[in-house]
Amino acid sequence: MKILYDHQIFTSQIYGGISRYFYELFLKFSSMDEIDIDVSLLFSNNYYISSKKIVRHSNFFLNKNFKGKTRLMNIFNNINSISHLKRQSFDIFHPTYYNPYFLKYLDKKPFVITVYDMIHEKFNDMFPKGDKTTQYKKILVDKASKIIAISQNTKNDLIDVFNIKSEKIEVVYLGNSFIPKNIKIMNIKIPQKYILFVGSRRGYKNFDLFLESVSEILKKSKDLHLLCVGGGSFNKYELRMLEKLGIENQAMHFNFDDDTLAYIYQNALLFVFPSLYEGFGMPILEAFACNCPVVCSNTSSLPEVGGEAAYYFDPNNKDSIKSSIERVLFDDELRNKIIQKGKNRLKNFCWEDTALKTKKIYEGILS
Repeated sequence: MKILYDHQIFTSQIYGGISRYFYELFLKFSSMDEIDIDVSLLFSNNYYISSKKIVRHSNFFLNKNFKGKTRLMNIFNNINSISHLKRQSFDIFHPTYYNPYFLKYLDKKPFVITVYDMIHEKFNDMFPKGDKTTQYKKILVDKASKIIAISQNTKNDLIDVFNIKSEKIEVVYLGNSFIPKNIKIMNIKIPQKYILFVGSRRGYKNFDLFLESVSEILKKSKDLHLLCVGGGSFNKYELRMLEKLGIENQAMHFNFDDDTLAYIYQNALLFVFPSLYEGFGMPILEAFACNCPVVCSNTSSLPEVGGEAAYYFDPNNKDSIKSSIERVLFDDELRNKIIQKGKNRLKNFCWEDTALKTKKIYEGILS
């Protein structure tokens, strides 16, 4: 059984959950005899696939690090993907994102599409008017032989928004990529006591309301800080907001690699995930892996992933966010209980299971 994957996500993402998902699938599949993989990719700046960690499988198309612009990379990679499709030397095609360019080259070959979330549909005002993601996604979910949803919540949203039949969608959870090293001290200047926020802070991530909520806690404890990792430096609006709230000296932003981020998780008092919507919620697993207590929203897929190992709040209610953070922050017994539950919960999410379930879906299509 030979599966062809395309270039899309490895052209557009340097870091990110989707490219990591496919990278982890490639790693697991490369050690299985019953499945061959081919990736129609010429150039990529993606950290995972162009790093020296990448498996050099005999059927894996070699990549070169390309320092040019994303648009130029996409042109070359798209031509290469079309060439691979025209050869028809594969059993199933699995595109890595939603552009339907490939449909006219498939002939009668089946394809599988993974749907990661329904953010574009539920928060369409966040995206430019010309954004075609929803249009493209709808075309592909209608035509796909099978749809993989990364959570039951995403499956439910697919059914509700696009009216897709339940039996066409298979739920396959993601795994955990974080294996923290036992590093006692790193040469970085961070505060001793901090609450951690990870990732993008835009729109549905609900950073503004979270900031208002946590500011009241920070102002009472001057030795406590808010540490934000990833998502770009604080913008002018955020800097003004920090100043207005009186916590500009207690909020810090950093960009770190995975090893350093793991260290940051390990030393945080707690990790807060106030998002209004997530297709899965990978940072929850990252926190679990690093023995960091999780306090997060009770919406979308987050309770599905966190289970009983997280402490939840209503992300639309400032008082709920504040009181939940305070409860975990100042109750050592509760914090330790959540940490232990997180260790146990993490056992339910591994890339080996993701790969085996995905492989079973492929086999079902061909049977």
